[in-house]
Amino acid sequence: MSPIIAIEEHYITHEIKSLIDNYASMPDHTRVRLNDHFDIRIREMDEAGIDFQILSHNHPGAQIFSPETSAKQAAKLNDELASIVAVYPNRFAAFASLPMQAPEKAATELERCVTDKGMCGAMLHGMLNGEFFDLPKFWPVFAKAEILDVPIYLHPGVPDKRVSDAYYQDYSKEFKLFNTAGWGFGIEMSTAAVRLVLSGIFEKHPNLKIILGHLGEGLPFLIDRTHEGITTRQSPDKRQVSFRDIFCKHFYITTSGNFSDSALLCSLMEMGSDKILFAVDWPYNNNKDATNWIKKTKLSPDDYQKITHLNAKKLLKLNFK
Repeated sequence: MSPIIAIEEHYITHEIKSLIDNYASMPDHTRVRLNDHFDIRIREMDEAGIDFQILSHNHPGAQIFSPETSAKQAAKLNDELASIVAVYPNRFAAFASLPMQAPEKAATELERCVTDKGMCGAMLHGMLNGEFFDLPKFWPVFAKAEILDVPIYLHPGVPDKRVSDAYYQDYSKEFKLFNTAGWGFGIEMSTAAVRLVLSGIFEKHPNLKIILGHLGEGLPFLIDRTHEGITTRQSPDKRQVSFRDIFCKHFYITTSGNFSDSALLCSLMEMGSDKILFAVDWPYNNNKDATNWIKKTKLSPDDYQKITHLNAKKLLKLNFK
């Protein structure tokens, strides 16, 4: 049978108290699974037919630390993650968590994690203190990712308070996930992706690779309209940006938490099967739901192989067999 690699699968540290305390109010079902690095995780992988996971620390990872302690704490966090992977290297690989509070140090930590610890890239979460990561001060991290030929996974975080107050507070008490997984996450991350395209970073770093979860946070559906508004309606004195070309070249998307045939079909039609990778978003989504869905889709055999494992092996340079 074809192997299945899932690439947005979370855990939480056992070693760093400030991060552990951050999840104290989390529902027990979720917290127990995030805390379980091996037993429940591997059992549920096996039950669903998932052969391999790329582990990433739950939001906010190293972005929670103070600027003064972020580099040291990020290294401790990533060393712990490397030790988890080392127990079952035939089942796990990892995305690093970076101290983006200090971008130059974050770039150095990315290099250490990739070259010394064998990690596949890094995961960034949402915004940092109200700033998106397209700002030039963060570009050293993306430059290092290009040099190392590893992707950066842009994962949602809690929306900026100014946005939450303006957009979500009226309904967030009644609908608990309105400002996060129900709506706010997708709005934040699609905006982050569009801003990266507009920033010019891909012109300076033409081999940079970015991953978005949740089948691209809605952007495959919106590519044509966004391309039309950004590309063809620019005034002549402005820098010309082909949104479709840049997005489809530099971005990869995963199926995490979006097990929809119609959304997958749209993504395939807009981006092609080479740019889509399987993911669950465990433990927020159920492994069996994800694998049952992908196995029942009407994908061609070639597209199924690409999405379930071949694209991940190529993009992340996995030795998994």
